[in-house]
Parts: sequence; structure tokens; C-alpha cells
Amino acid sequence: MAGGIRLRAWRATLGGLMVVLAALTACAGPYQYYEGTGLHDATAAEVEGGWGNVEGTRVVLHKDGTALFEKLDGQDFDFEDGWRLSGTGTWQLTDDNGGQAVRLTLTARTRAESRSPVTATDTSTPEPPSAYAWSFYVDRDQNHELKLFFFYGDPDIGNTYVMTRETGS
Repeated sequence: MAGGIRLRAWRATLGGLMVVLAALTACAGPYQYYEGTGLHDATAAEVEGGWGNVEGTRVVLHKDGTALFEKLDGQDFDFEDGWRLSGTGTWQLTDDNGGQAVRLTLTARTRAESRSPVTATDTSTPEPPSAYAWSFYVDRDQNHELKLFFFYGDPDIGNTYVMTRETGS
């Protein structure tokens, strides 16, 4: 009889532990543990120039470390607020164990707009920030050309916001 009670107690404890572990790992999306691309061979000269994406975003990274931003969306959950920022700021190519990243900082916003008419008229949408910082991972495509990207939206989905070199840059 005592053995049966112990077995039931053991099962209940194990079951409770499994529920707690499942709850703790339920929101562990693909980029929450992303450590980078592992790329360490990009140079600042390769990163300099114009970058764009299919949504009409444009970023120009100047040799002197200054940057121009046009319609750049928010990173991570800020993307869901729907704002797009334009202005000037700075950029820096960094390198750590996980790989290289381009850090962009908007220091002077010249324009803020909405990605969709719905968020433009929604009064609950937060005010776009006057300054903002992004961190783009640096990687190479199948043609060994650089691409810059960050993750946006729900971390469980793993959406990427990709910037590619503008033609002629």
C-alpha cells in the first residue's frame, strides 16, 4: 500500500515538473537564443553604401560613420506598432563571438509615418520614438554578397527583415 502511494506521489511530482518546464519553454522562439551568423570577415568598406528592402526602406551608410534612414521599421515587437522612421544618425560594424552586426542609431528623426492606414488612425498606437537603435546581423547570401537582417514581431515566428545592397552601391 505504501509503495502505491509513493508511486502516485512520484508521478504527481514528475507531472508537475513537466508542466512547469513546458510553461517556461513555451515562448522560446527561434531567435531568442540566436547568437549570430558566425560571420567574421565583413569589412566596413563592404558595409558602406546604400541598402534597401522590398517595403521601400532605404538606409545609406557613409564612410564617416554617419547614416541616412528612410522608412525604417521597428525591430522585434516594435515592428507591430506600425511606425516607420526617417532621419539621420550613426552606424558601426561590430564583431563578437556570435558574428558581426551593424549597429544603427537614429539621432535626428525627420519623419515618422505608418506602415498601414489602420495604425495611422488607431489612437492606441504608441507615438513613434524620436531616437531609436537597431542591430542588424551581417550574413552572406549564396553569391557571397552581404545582407543585413534583424528579427521582428512575435519571437515564436522568427520573421526576418532583410536589407540587400542597392544596385550601383
